[in-house]
Amino acid sequence: MSNQQVVDLMERVWRSIGTLCSPLSEVQWKTPTDCPGWSVQDQVSHLVGAESHILGNPGPDHTPTETGHVKNDVGQSNEVVVDFRRSWPGQKVLDEFLDLTGQRLAFLRGLTDQDFAAETQTPIGPGTVTDFVRIRIFDAWVHEQDMRRALGIPGELEGPVAIHSVGRVARAMPFVVARKAQAPDGTTVVFDVTGPAGRVVPIGIEGGRGSELASEPPSSTVKIATDVETFACLGCGRWDPVEALRSGKVTVAGDSDLGETIVKQMNIMI
Repeated sequence: MSNQQVVDLMERVWRSIGTLCSPLSEVQWKTPTDCPGWSVQDQVSHLVGAESHILGNPGPDHTPTETGHVKNDVGQSNEVVVDFRRSWPGQKVLDEFLDLTGQRLAFLRGLTDQDFAAETQTPIGPGTVTDFVRIRIFDAWVHEQDMRRALGIPGELEGPVAIHSVGRVARAMPFVVARKAQAPDGTTVVFDVTGPAGRVVPIGIEGGRGSELASEPPSSTVKIATDVETFACLGCGRWDPVEALRSGKVTVAGDSDLGETIVKQMNIMI
């Protein structure tokens, strides 16, 4: 995928969010989402704050008043830009989102391949500008899905942005299996994620490390089957894994104890 094709994905998810939110009523803007303490409007405010920061704009001089749902320093930083806009009408937040993402898109369209290859600091450590944009695509898609679930307006669970985002979750699963779930050497785990944006993720454990295998083994220690939405919601900490197992949204075959442990450790978000 070329750098400008990566920017195409960024543009697609931003436009999808704009289309989703443009007709919302004020009641819909204030609808609670799966992110504790955050409404649909707060989700967009978070994205506004992130893109504004990347553009180099100063953050608001503001101290949030209600922070009972905040769990860490990253959450506290996010809450400043969200709470600052909480009293605004939703349309005002959307207008700012459309303006800032328009600025960002114009900037990204003007970059050369050399610019994209430049080293920068990303939310998960050192990387390139391309790496950073890929992370921003994933983040925007995750928050778009938060809003869509809250509003009962499903969409964008297939197509290139969804495929990209499922891939971001999938690439963390070797770490989940090996380090978080402590699967022993010799273990093989297969995630079977169904749907147009789904994929099969076969993982092997050797020397205490997990790695994605070239192909699915004939038999595996554990096979975990679920759909794209559930896979993303578990990987991003949106849904309770115990409830997902109980309801059948995710099923485990093989070593059920290890499989359930893995499902309970799938959250890769801070």
